[in-house]
Amino acid sequence: MSLTERLDKIRSPKLQNQREVGQGPTPRPFQPPTDRKQTSVVLSAVEDTLRDQKYGSTPTAYFAALLALLSQSVSPSNGIINKELATSVVYLLDIIAPHVPPPLLRSKFSQILTSLAPVLTHSEIEAPLIRSSVGCLESLLVAQDNAAWALPQTQVSPRRAIAGLLVLASDHRPKVRKRAQDAVISVLKKPPPSPSLDHPAADMCAETALRSVNDMAASGKKKGKGHRQEEHQPALVHALQLVKTIASASGGWPSKKIEPLCEVLMNISRSNNEYLTMSAFEVFEVIFAGMADEISSAKLPKLMGAISELRPSQNDSQLLPPWIAVMSRGYDVLAQVSPEETFQKLPELFETISGFLASSSHNIRISASECLISFSAKCVPDTAIIEPSIYDEKVLEKLAKAATALLSVKYQSAWMEVFTVLSALFSTFRWRSIGLLDDIVKTVGELRGKDSFNGKREADVVLGNAIEAMGPDSVLRILPLNLVKPKAGQPGRAWLFPILRDHIQNTNLMHFKSEFVPLSKTMFQRVIDNGSSEKTMEIKIFETLVQQIWALLPGYCNLPLDLSLAFDQSFAEMLADLLYKQTELRVDVCKSLQMLVESNQDIVNIKASEQEILLKQRTSKVDAQKNLDHLSSFAGNLLAVLFNVYSQMLPQYRGHILQCINAYLSITREKELLETFQRVTTMLEAALAESSPQTQADKQKQKETQPSADKMPPTSHNLMDLIITLSIHLPRPTFPTLFSLAALVLPQSSDPQLQKKAYKLLPRIATSSTGSIALQDRNSELQSLLLATASTVSSPARRDRLAAIAVVVEHLPQTSLHFIPSILSEVVISAKEVNEKARTAAFDLIVLMASKMSQGGQINQSQIPHMAADAPIAQASLEEFFTMVSAGLVGSTPHMVSASITALTRILYEFASQLPHAVIEDLVQTMDIFLTSTNREIVRSVLGFVKVAIISLPEDIVKPKLDTLVPGLMSWSREHKAQFRAKVKHILERAIRRFGFGTIEKHCPEDDKKFINNIRKTKERRKRHKVADNAEAATTEEPTKRKNRFESEYDEALYGSESSSDSGHRSGEEQGADSNSRGRGRTYITEDADEPLDLLDRKSLANISSRKPMATKQPPAKQRKNRTDLNNKLVFNDDGDANDDDDPMALDFNGPDVNDEMTLEGGINAYVDAIRGRDAVQRGRGGRLKFSNKREKSNGNGDSMDVDDDDGGGGRAAKKVNGGGKGRKEVRFADVRGGNDQGARKEGARKGGVSGRGDLRGRGGSDGSKMQRRGLGGPKVRGGRVMKGNGRR
Repeated sequence: MSLTERLDKIRSPKLQNQREVGQGPTPRPFQPPTDRKQTSVVLSAVEDTLRDQKYGSTPTAYFAALLALLSQSVSPSNGIINKELATSVVYLLDIIAPHVPPPLLRSKFSQILTSLAPVLTHSEIEAPLIRSSVGCLESLLVAQDNAAWALPQTQVSPRRAIAGLLVLASDHRPKVRKRAQDAVISVLKKPPPSPSLDHPAADMCAETALRSVNDMAASGKKKGKGHRQEEHQPALVHALQLVKTIASASGGWPSKKIEPLCEVLMNISRSNNEYLTMSAFEVFEVIFAGMADEISSAKLPKLMGAISELRPSQNDSQLLPPWIAVMSRGYDVLAQVSPEETFQKLPELFETISGFLASSSHNIRISASECLISFSAKCVPDTAIIEPSIYDEKVLEKLAKAATALLSVKYQSAWMEVFTVLSALFSTFRWRSIGLLDDIVKTVGELRGKDSFNGKREADVVLGNAIEAMGPDSVLRILPLNLVKPKAGQPGRAWLFPILRDHIQNTNLMHFKSEFVPLSKTMFQRVIDNGSSEKTMEIKIFETLVQQIWALLPGYCNLPLDLSLAFDQSFAEMLADLLYKQTELRVDVCKSLQMLVESNQDIVNIKASEQEILLKQRTSKVDAQKNLDHLSSFAGNLLAVLFNVYSQMLPQYRGHILQCINAYLSITREKELLETFQRVTTMLEAALAESSPQTQADKQKQKETQPSADKMPPTSHNLMDLIITLSIHLPRPTFPTLFSLAALVLPQSSDPQLQKKAYKLLPRIATSSTGSIALQDRNSELQSLLLATASTVSSPARRDRLAAIAVVVEHLPQTSLHFIPSILSEVVISAKEVNEKARTAAFDLIVLMASKMSQGGQINQSQIPHMAADAPIAQASLEEFFTMVSAGLVGSTPHMVSASITALTRILYEFASQLPHAVIEDLVQTMDIFLTSTNREIVRSVLGFVKVAIISLPEDIVKPKLDTLVPGLMSWSREHKAQFRAKVKHILERAIRRFGFGTIEKHCPEDDKKFINNIRKTKERRKRHKVADNAEAATTEEPTKRKNRFESEYDEALYGSESSSDSGHRSGEEQGADSNSRGRGRTYITEDADEPLDLLDRKSLANISSRKPMATKQPPAKQRKNRTDLNNKLVFNDDGDANDDDDPMALDFNGPDVNDEMTLEGGINAYVDAIRGRDAVQRGRGGRLKFSNKREKSNGNGDSMDVDDDDGGGGRAAKKVNGGGKGRKEVRFADVRGGNDQGARKEGARKGGVSGRGDLRGRGGSDGSKMQRRGLGGPKVRGGRVMKGNGRR
């Protein structure tokens, strides 16, 4: 922005709210409104003075006037005299100073610095004034020369000024600190002319920043000894930011200060505060980035030497990982500056870092492995791989030897990290791995073959990279498959097949012919020998091996190195034989044939240097073109085979065949291509002549006899597919025949699928440059053809017909625009198609037509059907197109009117900014009339138009129409069918959002005010909920990005809404949508506490849910059975852990234990259980036998107890037992050992329930009568009671 524009912003009241932005990286400070007004007044006064004194409005004149005002507002002795005036003057000086000549700034340096000193040194000055003063100081310092910078800091010199800037660069106020740091960067990046690389003040700035970092780090350690103050050290972070600022500005850190800086940064990086560690790393990153250029790269070796000398101890888990990371980044930059020298040092570095892999700390091992991977990827130059010298080969040998040593027992604990390093090494060495890394392949392969080895996945990655680098022949030479004739002691390695399949590329195809083709024949012969007998497991394994062998062929065909030698006539015949006979191998064979062509075409068309191509693919563009020429000699015969196979397959399995045909058509010679096209055309014409139109009864009968999935399509369909595939490869003279074929097929409405394929021909032709030219030349013929076939188009072919019309419109000349109104009615009515893709194609075509009309041209209306022969010629324009579409509004059917409104809505949304306001107003007024229609189909389209108008049209057009639009909308708010109420509510919400609630309420009828108020309350409620949800999400989880549900902005504007209706005013379908939307975006993972969830495992989907997982209920612990004596009284022991089996009174009424011994007590217990247990036979009324059918609960008795304390029972406790019947019985428990009844009551309540249902009678107390009652369903007591020992009866 120029000086004039900045001053205009200050003068103009309309522009005063805009933020001032300076040139370059330092923005001008933002002024509050009061300061802007004061600045405008000061600027006006200065300009009036300059005008009165007849000085020009030059930067020098402004500068002189402002210096005079500065001396009046700020005094070196008295400080700030007038703060408001000083703020405005310094702000204007900040703007003017960059445009003042440097000699004038140097001459006024002392005066300005002395005047600004009170502002810069005062601690209570506001930030805006300080930022403007920093800007003035920046302009002054940039203008200084070497002589001024040579003055000492004790004098009024630039060094004193930049010292003040350094103090402000660590200020606690963020904006002041940022402005000062930007000023330091600007000054250091613009040094005065001198032979030195650094700015004269760079050493001073570095020393000051380094001292500040040292002081802050030391003070932080002192505070951290007593309490944890290390986590909050903003001053240290600010000091590190200043160091980073200086390092990024002065072409890297000054050479003399590198060693102390590295020492300080390494000490800081071992802090527990991750932010401090990250800040220290950022400083290293900035330093390395500043040394990447040729000028500053001389400092880099010294820096790396200083970092190497700071090597921590072997097991320092805090400092060692950051040190390794810094080493990795440093040598990465060094490899960019001097690749050869870095490559020579690489073996020594590799051995140094690899020693840390033996550490017991996992973090150290990870850091070391990542560093070694970085060395392998960044420090090995391409020339050492493509054309290595003798010395380079020795370095590669040393690296290979060091890598092989990583597989020793010493590094066994780090083998998973070692495998990642070896994988990177294979990727770097490429084909140079052959012979150098053979031992690694052998060792890893042997480990992978052991069943007890746990790192099979990592080993597969290493072997996969080895296959890519060395080739499958070298890997299989080291690790043979051993499948045909396995030797003793050598296991079979069928597990190599999946690894080979995924990683074979750019290798020798001859190896497949010599190694795997014989193996496949041997395996397949064993399958054939089995004959029609039942397949055993061994035969199924042989079949699987055959499929796995041929699954390798696409990898071998991915840019093979010996294609011209390996792909001969015999190999082509073998592949053709497989296509005919082995249906399960067709996919792999077709992919292989297709890969042969496409991989070489990619090399021919790639935009890269020859060196890069040779490094990655080992094939030049010349070799790739020779390979294509070689394949073209086989193209004719292969196409014949592919055509035959294509005609024999069902449509759902043809995709790969068609892609393979397309690939070979692209390399077929023109003569063979013409012969093929002529042959297919002749066959298609004959097939069309033979085919007779089927009646509906014939179609129904054929559908019943043969399912559609297993039905082979007619020959004409197959040939038409081949014609479409051939079309883009054909030369120009064949296009008349193509168009005549289309004219022959399109009128046949009896075969919709064939008609659909014919319509696909035009879009296919348009994809080639030759076809585009032909479409332009024969555009008039295609127009007539499409107009003539409009009445015969079938519904399935509608979308493809619209695509064909779009191609014709796209290539339409400016003089043939009459085709657009001729076909427009069909396109508009297609916007109401049931098929979504057809509707989308219709909308796109309408937009394309409007765009074509907006480009101008002539419309010969006499050539439009049903128009007079003397109709005038109209000029094409966007307004004319809107008029054409609007003609459908007077259609005879509501369907046509609705389609026209929908089409107008679409093009209005697209071209609203290009239409005159008068046209838009007429449209809105017309739709206002249709809003009063009684036809729901029409009104549904009008609602879409109103919504688009409210969203996208200018406010001055829509707002005056609200007095009629709002009442019209409200008249449909009471209609619940077809979701009219919900749509109206959405529209009103968007209107309220744009025009305000008061405006909409003013135009709303009195009877519908309640509906408007409901919308307002819903919006306020939703806003409160959103605030609450955001507050909750901020504490629980990160917010997820909203996924767009619509494919285009138009669909979102038409159908989208952020509203959520109340439950009382919305349909069930809308409620379901809202409930789904509330749950969308929140996904929960349920994982085991012992092992994290593996998201790469397919079974992990079972642990991912949209519902929040609840705590799993633990199954209740097995309850101990209640112990009772023979009187059915509960027995409690003082010792809760006593063994129940030792107590002869512990009778189990729930059934005998199988482990119980057959004792006298056990027999008695069994007898008592039989006559009095829960399953005992009872007699009811009339002496009838009754059997219990109650289910046993978890506590074994099915009774629940309520404790009821009774003070009249002589200290005994009464309990109410809810039995299975309707009655109740109250049971009094007594301690058989004469203990405390109160304790027994509590213990019984804790253990839960009574086991047994005997008629227990109490012994005294006021409740004796109650104790003798037996509840309904209680069994009678028969017989005596058996006790052991001295028990009472």
